[in-house]
Amino acid sequence: MIPLDKITVVNPRIRNKRGFQEIVDNIAQIGLKRPITVTRRTEAGGPYYDLVCGQGRLEAYRALGQNEVPALVVSADPEDCLVASLVENCARRKRPAIDLLYDIGGMKQRGYSVADIARKTGLTSEYVHAVIRLIEKGEQRLLRAVESGQIPFSVALEIAEAEDQDVQAALQNAYEKNLLRGRKLLAAKRLVEQRRVQGKRLKVSSHPQPRQLSTAALVRAYQEDTDRKRLLIRRAQAARNRLIFIAEAMRRLLEDDAFRTLLAKEGLATLPKNLVRRLDRLEASHP
Repeated sequence: MIPLDKITVVNPRIRNKRGFQEIVDNIAQIGLKRPITVTRRTEAGGPYYDLVCGQGRLEAYRALGQNEVPALVVSADPEDCLVASLVENCARRKRPAIDLLYDIGGMKQRGYSVADIARKTGLTSEYVHAVIRLIEKGEQRLLRAVESGQIPFSVALEIAEAEDQDVQAALQNAYEKNLLRGRKLLAAKRLVEQRRVQGKRLKVSSHPQPRQLSTAALVRAYQEDTDRKRLLIRRAQAARNRLIFIAEAMRRLLEDDAFRTLLAKEGLATLPKNLVRRLDRLEASHP
């Protein structure tokens, strides 16, 4: 267990707020499944630690108000830590949503009830039930359509449960319930026709295997990450210069008695605390 205030992130990255909140909620509900990885850095008042892998988990623990986080401590120099962090970021691939849907079927096979799966995944029981039924019936084509938002899960389930001659009636029913209209209705009709002609299962496509991560790709990813950080620094510097300009302008305006009188008449005699502190520092530097 490592104190959070002893850990430094050597290769910080900006993450999606929604994705980060999902990490926080997941850890809050079921705990940390994999410890972060750090390396020890000996300094006065230490030991201190540099983060190797697990920035999202570390920040989630901070957001949850924890003081310590489970960690694996490895021996590595700063360069190795940076490379390991870059490799983890490059290797991180967003799993296709269709795989996540099949995970729901896997949970059902391991004995979890629909209610348990819904609670653990944050999905509705109706959605979980529909996904499980589509998987049990081998409806890969319909499952992919649900995952892509092409048709609602309730419509997909109705099509799957209907006999072939009743599928058109299921589409008509979805139209009357205002579940399928316009482009979605046309897409659903094409899907039903493909399902009738080509079957319920999707054909395995011959996609090329993903390329191995090469040294050149790693260097390119590092360069792109560096460029993003440089751009962020330039933007921060520009914002800082604007703030300095505004603070200096306010300082000079507040030296004008007429301007202060006008502010008082308009009920604007007070300023934000941060601005007051900055103005006080400017005053001290302009005796």
